[in-house]
Amino acid sequence: MAAPSWGVLRLRVRGSGRGGGSLLCLVPKPFCTAAAASKPLDAQRLAEKLRAQKQEQKAKKEPELKNPVQRRVHELVRFTQQLQRVHPNVLAKALSRGIVHQDKDLVVINKPYGLPVHGGPGVQLCISDVLPILAKVLHGHKAEPLHLCHRLDKETTGVMVLARNKEVAHQVQELFRTRQVVKKYWAITVRVPVPSAGVVDIPIVEKEVQGQQQHHKMTLSPSYRMDNGKMVRMRTSRSAHVAVTQYQVLSSTVSSALLELHPVTGVKHQLRVHLSFGLDCPILGDHKYSDWNKLAPQKLSAGTLRKLGLPQSKARHLPLHLHARQLVLPALGSRNEELSLVCRLPRYFVRSVSRLGLELPSQDPDKQQS
Repeated sequence: MAAPSWGVLRLRVRGSGRGGGSLLCLVPKPFCTAAAASKPLDAQRLAEKLRAQKQEQKAKKEPELKNPVQRRVHELVRFTQQLQRVHPNVLAKALSRGIVHQDKDLVVINKPYGLPVHGGPGVQLCISDVLPILAKVLHGHKAEPLHLCHRLDKETTGVMVLARNKEVAHQVQELFRTRQVVKKYWAITVRVPVPSAGVVDIPIVEKEVQGQQQHHKMTLSPSYRMDNGKMVRMRTSRSAHVAVTQYQVLSSTVSSALLELHPVTGVKHQLRVHLSFGLDCPILGDHKYSDWNKLAPQKLSAGTLRKLGLPQSKARHLPLHLHARQLVLPALGSRNEELSLVCRLPRYFVRSVSRLGLELPSQDPDKQQS
């Protein structure tokens, strides 16, 4: 217990003579008992006040937006909340709430939209930054940091596999490298591919786009071209990568479709390039690959915009509708059976399916969200 403070106590003493007056005496005065006792009460009251304010803000309804376009934009922004700007601990807890599967070797998360996997120029926070914190949240303070096994683009959502130690990480990475992992993606496309199922087998290469906005994009590098009705072999670029994508239409309307995609290879932006430049059906919200010559918000038909509840000037708020739906890992280590990992669709994806008049497969659990 802290020693009591000494205070000054003034006493007035009446003297019998002219020399009588007031005396100043030092006596023990335990100021700490009153002051110190009041501090915990003040701190407690402050904490209660802050808690009450927080609960009040939580309970407070969002401002009512009368304009339907404003409501729609607000909805999209809310559903695609950026997690790059939060504290690493907050991000780790958010990822822990999206756990799809975990065992003694693996942790599988549902990657949120807009979150990079690796750091780079302009990246404030990424998944690799919070893997040590996520491991502690899930497995205690002495847990070894989790390890990345593969990557997903910043705008892609869905299944992401993490390993609990380096050895398992290397084994899973080798499965991806040797194409032993079955990958299935779902995408909403602008326009409907013809035929409704098939294989796109066209190499992909990275090129610089000339113009007012010089930038680099992945594009097709076909091995053949048509010349007077005959197929003629072309010289293939040395930097081109073999790229093969299987696709199937799950649901369609006149102007849009829900596709299941199976990338046999793993080239950068392969699905986006094959759909946009190979099948002329860009992914909804793909503002990079909808037009080769420029970087600009995706242009949509009047009918599609009406269904989505947006004018063209607000199309920039549409997120990329590409979701890593399922991974199937072969038997690994002590696990003798293959492991099927399925991730639920993000809310904005389900809403777009409903607005566009598309249908999710009848047995799909995400139908409950729509």
